[in-house]
Amino acid sequence: MPAPPFTDTPALPTPPEPAVPARPFKPADRGWQRELADAVRDPFELCRLLSLDPAIAADAGRAAGTFPLLVPRGFIARMQPGDPHDPLLLQVLPRPAERMQVAGFTTDPLEESHALASPGLVQKYAGRALLLATGGCAINCRYCFRREFPYAESGATQAGIEAALDTLAADTTIHEVILSGGDPLLLDDDRLSRLVARLEAMPHMRRLRIHSRLPIVLPSRVTAALTETLTRTRLSCVVVVHANHPAELDATVEDAVARLAEARPILLNQAVLLAGVNDSVDVLTQLSERLIDLGIVPYYLHLLDRVQGTAAFEVDEASARALHERLRSTLSGYAVPRLAREVPGEPAKVWIG
Repeated sequence: MPAPPFTDTPALPTPPEPAVPARPFKPADRGWQRELADAVRDPFELCRLLSLDPAIAADAGRAAGTFPLLVPRGFIARMQPGDPHDPLLLQVLPRPAERMQVAGFTTDPLEESHALASPGLVQKYAGRALLLATGGCAINCRYCFRREFPYAESGATQAGIEAALDTLAADTTIHEVILSGGDPLLLDDDRLSRLVARLEAMPHMRRLRIHSRLPIVLPSRVTAALTETLTRTRLSCVVVVHANHPAELDATVEDAVARLAEARPILLNQAVLLAGVNDSVDVLTQLSERLIDLGIVPYYLHLLDRVQGTAAFEVDEASARALHERLRSTLSGYAVPRLAREVPGEPAKVWIG
């Protein structure tokens, strides 16, 4: 019997009017979709929650442009109140520097628009392809390389996903599918299960890779139904999470990773080297050690993809190399992530160290 048709992701729920919570945030209070609906979208509310100067919020509101603030309350709870330079805050707070035009920073730094094998399917490397499962995310990271990506035009729609699945079914040279977006775990459990069923029905498909920030920023997304889907599929599973700073990896994330590990996927982390956030040996060492403690392999440390609006986060390559060399002398080899850059047209990521 053929797998049921995959249906598209619904629009994100409309959040209620922002309000300062009357008591501390507890993830068990509500499901992940409710938490997402309650995510903070107003810079003034964010600054109130963190006891920051309202002038910071005013600057953020002017800087956001078409890429608005979006951050779950559980992630905010890991930030230090009163600190405008908190490394988690810097990842999500719009800053005036984003509005500056900087040479070399473009809307499509990886030239993904030229790598569309079909609507909804990006193929840059042999044997694997990236399926754009959704254009949304649970958090708007200011350094995101797809912050300017035209998802609707590129096929992150119901019709695009169907076209991508048809292409994958017909191309027997592709044996690994990478679910991406946006964030593919914004698909609810039923939709994700149906999508995985469609993929595993293709005899030539061997591996499923999921790239998601949600286990870090919205840990309640790791549901029993999600782990069941990953457990029962015949496909070998790799889950790549995204944490940049050890402060992101609190007890709620530890619990989520433990639940996710029940499905026995390979667990990897990819981080981005970000000025003012994690560009120090101490921070990167703490990040790798915490990841290893959680059972996650530090996989990649990416140099910034030069998307328009992110120049303030860039760490130059020479500094990155020196930092990485010091990291190698500090950590066990298995705990040292690969320093890498993605270069359009190359057959694989370029390893810097």
